[in-house]
Amino acid sequence: MFSVGDKVVYPTHGAGIVKNIKEEKILGETKAYYVLYMPVGELKLMVPVDNVNELGMRKIIGREDARLVLDVLRDNKSRMSTNWNRRYRANMEKIKTGDINEVASVARNLYSRDKEKGLSTGEKKMLEQAIRIVVSELALATDTKEEEMRELIIECLEENIEIEDKN
Repeated sequence: MFSVGDKVVYPTHGAGIVKNIKEEKILGETKAYYVLYMPVGELKLMVPVDNVNELGMRKIIGREDARLVLDVLRDNKSRMSTNWNRRYRANMEKIKTGDINEVASVARNLYSRDKEKGLSTGEKKMLEQAIRIVVSELALATDTKEEEMRELIIECLEENIEIEDKN
């Protein structure tokens, strides 16, 4: 399904590069694994080849789709539950989908809510996770440095806040 050098997304961790495909014996069972290097956070993951579909692993988006994700970040926030627990669960489900647009909407909505009312510690961590995931994929999709992409994403999120202030 994937080859060494492919740029892929592992839903809750973000985008990375397939560095190797190797067999490992773990708990007495030999399986093939993708060895992923996640540049944002400098993380190394081993993902069983047999499980990639269930885990939602996919190739990263293209450069053109990256522009559309930036538009999602600039877009007006969508309604979220006022109940912290429901909001948290709904946002976590969006992150788990691995859909970059869903993750971007979580980042946008939580960023906006943080500016309006503040966030709990759990939601602050979720906001940072969502931003990190979006940064990782857009940086790889556009061959942009992580720091530059993070700045661009924050600018887009701030534009959303400025638009709301004008209304």
